[in-house]
Order: sequence, then C-alpha cells, then structure tokens
Amino acid sequence: MIKLLHIADFINATPRHIGQRTGAPSDVLIVAAGGLGDTILFSLVLPRFLSLAKEGEKIYLLLRKSSVKGAFLLPPEITVISIDFGLLHTDLGYRKKVMNELFNSNFRFVVSADFLRHPDLDEALIKASQPQESAAMEPAAWKKYDRQLINNRKMYSKLFNSGPKVSDKILRWTSFANWLLNEDAPPPKISIPLNKLAKPCPVSKPFCIIQPFSAVKEKQSPPSLYEKLLPILPENMDIRITGTVNDIENNPEFQCLLSKKNISFDTSTLEELVPVLRAAKLVVSVDTAVMHLAVSVGAPTLCLASAAYVNEIIPYALETMPTNVRFVYKDMPCRGCLGSCRFPAEQQMYPCVANINWHLVKTAAKELLQTNLAR
Repeated sequence: MIKLLHIADFINATPRHIGQRTGAPSDVLIVAAGGLGDTILFSLVLPRFLSLAKEGEKIYLLLRKSSVKGAFLLPPEITVISIDFGLLHTDLGYRKKVMNELFNSNFRFVVSADFLRHPDLDEALIKASQPQESAAMEPAAWKKYDRQLINNRKMYSKLFNSGPKVSDKILRWTSFANWLLNEDAPPPKISIPLNKLAKPCPVSKPFCIIQPFSAVKEKQSPPSLYEKLLPILPENMDIRITGTVNDIENNPEFQCLLSKKNISFDTSTLEELVPVLRAAKLVVSVDTAVMHLAVSVGAPTLCLASAAYVNEIIPYALETMPTNVRFVYKDMPCRGCLGSCRFPAEQQMYPCVANINWHLVKTAAKELLQTNLAR
C-alpha cells in the first residue's frame, strides 16, 4: 500500500507541477496532526503563532478529523481544515482531492507544529501544498520511517532543533514559536481565560466526574480503584461517569459502578462538558483529552496516569502548572516510553498503571475535595 501511495502521489503531482496557480502566494497553514489531547494543549500556545500572518492574511489550521472536536477552543480568526487521516491512507481519490485543494490554496507559509510526523500522511500534505516557505521542528526519530523523514528535510525552508525525544509539549511548542518569531516569550499556563468559557452549569447538589476510559486500554485503572474512591466522597455527592456509548460497550466491567444509585453515565460532547466540568467539585480522569480540558477550564482535577508520557504530557512543566491539578503515577526507570511498553501487561494494564499507589490517590482526592467543596 505504501508503494502504491508513492506512485499515486507522483502521478497526481505532475499536473500540479505543470499547472499555474493564480495570484501571489498568501495566507498561513499550520499543520497540527496530533490527537485530541494535543489539540487542546496546542490551543493554549496557538495565539503565539497568529503573528506569523502578514496583514490581511488568514490563518488555517489543519487537524485530524477526530481532533476537530476540540476546535471550539481555537481563536475565532482560525479557519479549520479537517482531514480524515484514515481515508488519506486508504482512499486514493480522497487523497488526490485533498492534495489538489491544498495546492490550489497557494499558501505563502506552511508550518508543521508536530514533532512526531508521518512521511506519508501529514508530511505528504505539506509537500503537496508546495508553499512559498515552510518550517518545522526536526522530526522525532521513527525507525520504520527514518529514511523518508531524513529525505523529507529538503521540503522545509528552515528546521528547528526543539530538543530531545521526550520533552514537555507546551515548552516545545513555545520554544518553536519563539524561534519562528525571534522572541523570548514564556510558555502559557494550562488555563483558559474564564471569559472565553461557558458558565458553570446550575446544580442542586455537588457532583464528581469520573473519566476512566482511554483509547489505550492498558492506561485504564480498574473499576475497583474507583469503588475504593466512593467512600471518600461526601454522602450527598452525585457521580457522573463520562464517555461515549462505545466506551461503556467496550468496557462492560464498569457496569458495576453504573448500577449504584448515585452514579449516572454522561455522553456529553467535549464542548458540552465545559460547563459541567466547571461546576464539578472533583474530576478524576486518566490522562486523556477530558483531563486536559478539565484542568484548562479550572476544574479540580486528579489525573491517574501511566508513566509512559512522563515529562512529555504529564505532569505539566513547572512553568505551566496550574494549582487545580494533581498527578498520580507509579514512577519507573522506563518512564517516558511513549507507550512502547517492554513489559507484559498486569491484569490488562501497563505495570505502571497496575501499581499506582492507592494511598497517593486517596490523599490527592481528599486534598482537592477539601479545597473545593467550599467554593
């Protein structure tokens, strides 16, 4: 399939090379092809990148279709381009259409905001757009694609060395923006101004939100951990487990929690969750997009994390850390593996997740509750 993609891209590029685009190159395209959690975090740094546009130019942001759910957090002047990366990899007609549209947009400047890039997906789109100028960070090493990534370096007008493979994402994006703009601005706090958010939803009694699901099931703590958490919560507190219908279908073991009288299931969209999160007295979540959103909107948040993304996503860097979040994870010598766990799973969990210290969880939950029940 990879060779077929390369042949198709070469054939489809020929008319683009021959054809003439009308008008002078204009506008800026930022490619941010990470997941939904990345989109939420990048939205905090994105205002810095707006200065890349010249007077009268527009800024476009290319996102994965699955990450567009976080687009409501973006500045209003941003135009989102949604790309289905699944179809881009399998549907040659869709791939040709997308690439032709990017080429015809005639961008003056294209910036990749991704450290981890795929040569046949996001980099293929940047190549097809043929901008007047382009910039990116030096790509993360990827054994399977290193030769292509090295060859693709010539696509970019300039490349920035953003540091080691494992590095805090907010700090990496900030240093990249500083380099592009020749500035030395500090990184943003993980916090969205309240005047940009929906107001907290009205409530008749206090409630706690639990988000136990992850796309990587090995990152999930078991229902038994949350059952141990229940006695810590005030007796009059409702509990809302949030997720999608597919989450509960794929994790039937969590039905034991939903059978309890004060626990309900909430299928709100990410945007719909904002006023709910703002009204919650406690949010307990694995390290997912909902966790990042909860912290960003100011909710008292306890993150039950794996060690896989320590120093990249969690815990946040001291420069950006707000006061409303606590991270609990089992530290291990292999921390920062980025999900490439070399150990066998323990009860369907990464060993670092299976061995999260319950006493640390209990202490952090009590601390957050004590601080926020009175607010």
